[in-house]
Amino acid sequence: VQLQAYGGGLVQAGDSLRLSCAASEGTFDTYTMGWFRQVPGKEREIVAAINWNGGTKKYADFVEGRFTISRDNVNNMVYLQMNSLKPEDTAVYYCGRHGRPYTFSSTYYNTRYYSYWGQGTLVTVSS
Repeated sequence: VQLQAYGGGLVQAGDSLRLSCAASEGTFDTYTMGWFRQVPGKEREIVAAINWNGGTKKYADFVEGRFTISRDNVNNMVYLQMNSLKPEDTAVYYCGRHGRPYTFSSTYYNTRYYSYWGQGTLVTVSS
């Protein structure tokens, strides 16, 4: 399974970005997908997760309604629309695929349940 994340860049506070993640695997539609982020010296943290059919989505508290996760199971894509970006959103953003099919609750937020990761895409928000 290969995941490729892209769409990061340098933006100003208040701007928007849309991150995309392309998955190579054919059973994409049976797995929860997540977006995580990491800054140097800190652990990778959940940003948002979406279950296999897109019916359930969860967000970190810091998102505060600014981000939207979505997926396209026809084209094996997952997206993160980020609006009203803040300087504290600056991080490397990773997409991840859960390790177990049809699994979401109580595991979606924890990196140890994700088996595959994209290479990360850097988001820099200037003030």
